[in-house]
Amino acid sequence: MEILSVENLCKNYEKFALKNVSFSLDQGFIMGFIGRNGAGKTTTLKSMMRLVHPNSGTVTILGKNFAEDEFYCKQKIGFVLGGVDYYPKKKLKTITNVTKRFFPEWDDEKYQSLLNRFDLDSEKRIDELSAGMRVKYSLALALSHNAELLILDEPTSGLDPVSRDDLLCLFQDLIEDGEHSILFSTHITSDLEKCADFITYIKNGEIIACTDKDTFIETYRLVQGPVEELNPNLSSKLIGVRKHKFGFEALIKTIDLPMVARIEVSAANLEAIMVHIERE
Repeated sequence: MEILSVENLCKNYEKFALKNVSFSLDQGFIMGFIGRNGAGKTTTLKSMMRLVHPNSGTVTILGKNFAEDEFYCKQKIGFVLGGVDYYPKKKLKTITNVTKRFFPEWDDEKYQSLLNRFDLDSEKRIDELSAGMRVKYSLALALSHNAELLILDEPTSGLDPVSRDDLLCLFQDLIEDGEHSILFSTHITSDLEKCADFITYIKNGEIIACTDKDTFIETYRLVQGPVEELNPNLSSKLIGVRKHKFGFEALIKTIDLPMVARIEVSAANLEAIMVHIERE
């Protein structure tokens, strides 16, 4: 079942605009939302949640129009924007007691089980938690009101590799029931290679790709070779060419692979694809 649908979402600022952003996500999957800083990731997420008012477009959560049934939709979403910031001197139990009042479906038993799973002490203050534990606390809050869709903006940013891996494993555990889904923006492409099922790529406010991760990666190849091989026909097919004293390196679509013996072809990964696309 489709849990999220975004159709033709637009938001205009003086020097930046989201242009007809569209993508969808089914239940039981993880979607990575990627693009360089300033590409429109956070603006898209804020517009979806109506933290800023989009100029046009439709967001649907579990078949409900977000603009028309905002209360229902927000009950189904766990949203974490940027850094997880709470009152630093307040205890977790104090913040929880305030938060739970906003959610009719709050489940205390589930919340306590999540605290145990995440090894969180409700008597601790926020400023006593590591960055990774703060993210886990925000997830505990989201999952305790039966949120089925988690929307996370850079959830692993600033975490050490061990904490990041721990969270990615948690994400995969959460979707195993086939009812929960996760949309998270990140610039750490290695995280997506570990856990994402789908990739949505935004550049300059426009979606340039939205497909399953394996298909996205297989769409491209890395090529390198001597500069003298850069004839006009080949150059027109290359993406993000970088020339150096040993020759050149670039990205190319798999369907455009040149049949030239002196050009080396290798598999691409998400980081290489993003670097070359943004070099254009």
